[in-house]
Amino acid sequence: MTVILDRAEDLTTTAAWHRVCAVDELELAWGEAALIAGRQVALFRTAPTEVFAVAQQDPATLANVMARGIIGSRGTRPTIASPLHKEVYDLETGECFTNPELKLDAFATRLVDGFIEVEL
Repeated sequence: MTVILDRAEDLTTTAAWHRVCAVDELELAWGEAALIAGRQVALFRTAPTEVFAVAQQDPATLANVMARGIIGSRGTRPTIASPLHKEVYDLETGECFTNPELKLDAFATRLVDGFIEVEL
């Protein structure tokens, strides 16, 4: 599933919440890509009511592939490993565990009336 939302919005405006899809449309432990306000975002549903959003672009290769990464954890921290070179990123902060010079943009999410909203 690819979700397209708010193509015409200007990315230079202040952050705003964007409704993406119903939470039930995302499979558990699986990534999906969405186009939100002109930005490619990878969404990950890790629990019935827990969704993370990060940039779809892999910081190491600049390829738009993060939604196909491998979900995991480091201790209590939820992670995503890039499908290309396996760099491991914290889903909450975007920090890279395997290469501190890399950082993945991470976005706030919330559930409102059963729908996922992402702040960009």
